[in-house]
Amino acid sequence: MIDRKFGLLNSKSIELLSNTCWNMGFYTHIILGGIALLIGWTQFSPKMRNSRMAWHRKLGKVYVVSVLLSALAGIYIGFFATGGWVSSAGFISLGVIWFFTTLKAYLYVRNGEIEKHQIMMVYSYAACFAAVTLRIWLPILTIMFGDFFKAYLVVAWLCWIPNLIVAYLITRKTLTNKWFGRPIR
Repeated sequence: MIDRKFGLLNSKSIELLSNTCWNMGFYTHIILGGIALLIGWTQFSPKMRNSRMAWHRKLGKVYVVSVLLSALAGIYIGFFATGGWVSSAGFISLGVIWFFTTLKAYLYVRNGEIEKHQIMMVYSYAACFAAVTLRIWLPILTIMFGDFFKAYLVVAWLCWIPNLIVAYLITRKTLTNKWFGRPIR
């Protein structure tokens, strides 16, 4: 009903675009990933968390379910990534990391390990934010390389690895403060 031969979808075959399983994975990934991206940042607000803990928990559950399903769908569609095995490996790795960090964060909070939960949530949202960094880097790299496909091979990794480095630096500061007796922010 809609012409889907635009942007990234333009690089996909008609057979893939007609495949029901791929379409379910694609739309699950983008819709639930979008929900996670939209609500995830609110979970880091100490004001909201401290004054509205029930709301924090409800949104957290929506985030976790959205991420786990979106990550699984992302892993599946990663096998069909434009650019072959290099970009597939990048996106599948991202999906695995996103799934793992979110699941660990959930399990930690269920066990009352709040600090570990908070640390894993920083990593989870850093992986989630790859959707934004991909859209920042892809046009820049396409212009730099003069070739969308070369840019896509690089962005499959560049969209999330720096995000995880930033997450490490953020959580390292938190852990350092804890270990040296300073209050955790």
